Amino acid sequence: MKRIKSALISVFHKDRLDEISGILNDLQVKIFSTGGTFDYIKQLGIDAQTVESLTSYPSILGGRVKTLHPKVFGGILGRRDNKEDVRHFEQYEIPEIDLVIVDLYPFEKTVASTNNESDIIEKIDIGGISLIRAAAKNYRDVLVISSSGQYDDLMNLLKDKKGFTDLEDRRLFAAYAFQVSSHYDTAIFNYFNRQAKLPVFKLSLHPAHELRYGENPHQKGYFFGDLENVFEQIHGKTISFNNLGDLDAAINLILEFKEPTFAILKHNNACGAASRNTITEAWKDALAGDPVSAFGGVLVTNTMVDEETASEINNLFFEIIIAPGYENAGLEILKTKKNRIILQQKSFDFQAMQHKSILNGVIVQDRDLKTETKEDLKVVTKTSPSEYEKEDLIFANKIVKHTKSNAIVLVKNRQLVASGVGQTSRVDALKQAIAKAGEFGFDLNGAVMASDAFFPFADSVEIAFNAGIKSVIQPGGSVRDQDSIDFCNQHGMSMVFTGFRHFKH
Repeated sequence: MKRIKSALISVFHKDRLDEISGILNDLQVKIFSTGGTFDYIKQLGIDAQTVESLTSYPSILGGRVKTLHPKVFGGILGRRDNKEDVRHFEQYEIPEIDLVIVDLYPFEKTVASTNNESDIIEKIDIGGISLIRAAAKNYRDVLVISSSGQYDDLMNLLKDKKGFTDLEDRRLFAAYAFQVSSHYDTAIFNYFNRQAKLPVFKLSLHPAHELRYGENPHQKGYFFGDLENVFEQIHGKTISFNNLGDLDAAINLILEFKEPTFAILKHNNACGAASRNTITEAWKDALAGDPVSAFGGVLVTNTMVDEETASEINNLFFEIIIAPGYENAGLEILKTKKNRIILQQKSFDFQAMQHKSILNGVIVQDRDLKTETKEDLKVVTKTSPSEYEKEDLIFANKIVKHTKSNAIVLVKNRQLVASGVGQTSRVDALKQAIAKAGEFGFDLNGAVMASDAFFPFADSVEIAFNAGIKSVIQPGGSVRDQDSIDFCNQHGMSMVFTGFRHFKH
């Protein structure tokens, strides 16, 4: 056990510093502090000593150098059980510092709030981060508080142990400190790497949310990040690992649409989707696409849910609904099931890069931000799709982009009629989609087909034609594209190429 006799406090935010300073004062701890921190503590009527009086150097270079001095870092890094270090304490009149409290300059918040590089650079903390690392390194003798988020733990520790700490306490806070410093440095590196483009992968996310379990009950699961930036949970049980995967897929999909649209997802794939003039119509037609798979699904819409729509939705058992808003009456209807998860989506930006752990490393890629428009469509057949068909082709292509490969999507009148998902052959995906459409009574005459990748042979367009499909959208790029084009020309079908593949694995 070690008693805290002296403390160095240097913080950006002064919130709750009055409570901390008061406890330290009651415990007769000598306080050293810097600049604005010193002024704040003195205003509280608590005795403190400036770092300048310790070092005999003023704060210089516009405040860039305040604590970077041997008398400060010697007092932190000195080993109390090392005779040579103790001799240096005496020789150079270095006071032992037992507690270091630092709250770093808000670099990430500054980056998020301005593009002014001068302001951003000035929020790169040098002294503070050095104090944290020094105190954490010497955890055998020094307690380090590296964030205002640790104040409650510090106050409880000071009160419970009367100003003493043990090795376990100090080692735990050292771990927190290196987490803070590594996260801070990662944020700075990633800011500079926006321009430098160094082939380096660094990511630091917090806080951590322990989930009920992972993909399966025997696996542990965590989410690292701030879900409050993405949505507000209004009602329901705790969100699970699998729920988060579905929500990511659902939000990515719904962002493709501007007109009132509803989609239903299962295992990250849309099993129903429709765009209509009203959200109630969109819901009914999305559900009609596959009412069996919709059971227990995740619902997403880009339009406020009104009372009429909520009444219709309430007839189905589902796990989650996420929408930009809810009318009060509609919300009360949806809340009648206590475990049903109701989320209100917020406006946020997805990360520009995606990553995935594989083997003994990580693969990283740009997010697929390409969304085709009518202007991207290259007609490769003698017959051109009508304007009506073009709308359906674009609708289908948006859905197939967000469907597990190999994927085929069939659409008619801006309604997902059926899809073939995650098949090892494109032909199997098409056959699956056609069979499913028939199962739910859809007439495919006049429907369109979207494929996430090119057709290696003409067999897929032949099967589609025989099912009644009249227009096809695909990336193109096969050495045998002409075979598919020739079949379409011979049978009066239209086909467009986009030039963009949308594999999703």
